[in-house]
Amino acid sequence: MTPQFWLWLGFAGMAAGAAFILFLGKRRTPAEEADTIIHGLVPIIAACSYFAMATGQGSLVLPAGPEATDAARQFYFARYIDWTFTTPLLLLGLARTAMHSGMRRPAVVWGLIGSDLIMIVTALAFGLSQVAWVKWTWFAISCGAFLAVFYGIFVQLREENAAERADMRAAFLRNAVFLSVVWCAYPVVLLVGQDGLGLLPPALALAVIAILDLTAKVVYGIVATIETTRAVDRDLAEGRSTTTPPLRRAA
Repeated sequence: MTPQFWLWLGFAGMAAGAAFILFLGKRRTPAEEADTIIHGLVPIIAACSYFAMATGQGSLVLPAGPEATDAARQFYFARYIDWTFTTPLLLLGLARTAMHSGMRRPAVVWGLIGSDLIMIVTALAFGLSQVAWVKWTWFAISCGAFLAVFYGIFVQLREENAAERADMRAAFLRNAVFLSVVWCAYPVVLLVGQDGLGLLPPALALAVIAILDLTAKVVYGIVATIETTRAVDRDLAEGRSTTTPPLRRAA
């Protein structure tokens, strides 16, 4: 299958996923509406990125990396623009699950998003670099920022999540593990792909990233939306909702 096939598949999958998430999500409370919009926006942004890459507007030709055997490579810069917007939104949604009863520590959320943005920008610099030691220094910095994101999720957010009821603690842990496992595959693909060691054929690298993107943005979005619906069901049943609902779509 050609690179174009995977790019158009990514576009179609993201567009369909966004429509499904926005249809699936409910708006009985402002918090539920916000979560629906957050998880719906993620694949919308990704669909725009895949459309740009599929039509040739989201990539450029660069010399191959210092360890690669090919003379040139297609560098898909649009995916980094995508990740700059979508990964903070995913982290925001995860933080809202962790602190379901109220965003008590906004500084933790900002720290998570800041670490995430450093990770993405330095990964972009890694992909653009031609000098070996510069390239791998950027890669190491990006991986360090990635570890900081994990610290924020599994230490700081989990500390806050401990104050929530049992179902929200379980929901946060499921979401955090799901997202983290998928995200761990990205640096591996970048390492062995055309922007790194050049061990993966371009079509295969695109296929793996497209599948990872669809999993992290569509499948995860559906799972997180369902978790939010269950949480609000219980909130309403126990009379815990204290916000004024917009009620555009009742259950």
